[in-house]
Amino acid sequence: MLQNVSAFFTFGAKQALPEEQKNVVVVVEDDASASRAIQRVLRAAGFFAIAFPSAEALLKTRAVTTAACLVLDIGLPGLSGFELYQRLIEAGAELPVIFITGHDNSLGFERAREVGAIAYLLKPFPGRELVDAVTRALSLEKGMRLPI
Repeated sequence: MLQNVSAFFTFGAKQALPEEQKNVVVVVEDDASASRAIQRVLRAAGFFAIAFPSAEALLKTRAVTTAACLVLDIGLPGLSGFELYQRLIEAGAELPVIFITGHDNSLGFERAREVGAIAYLLKPFPGRELVDAVTRALSLEKGMRLPI
């Protein structure tokens, strides 16, 4: 059974993010070089990227409260990207998510589609694909999902 993480975050009423927070992207990627590359691509495109090496590291912070979008590696040590996203949903987060993976399989794609992911990207992916997915994610109304 997944533990509720509402103690870690306070999600208030559904209100618009202040303008400066509308481009905050939280990245959870355990490969340091991949994480740096993702951050560089996002920052070059005008997004503010905050990276964490694990789901557990993210859960120890309040970063999700300022996030407008999540980029989650599926194959993280400890909690997977899917498990992390489920915990955040249970805690009340309504954030669009982009899943990334180095190990493509139909089950992972299907699960990403079921949870309403904006995109499912296979590493290594072109930076433009990530930027396009984040741009789509940030253009959605809060809580809205598009099929991948």
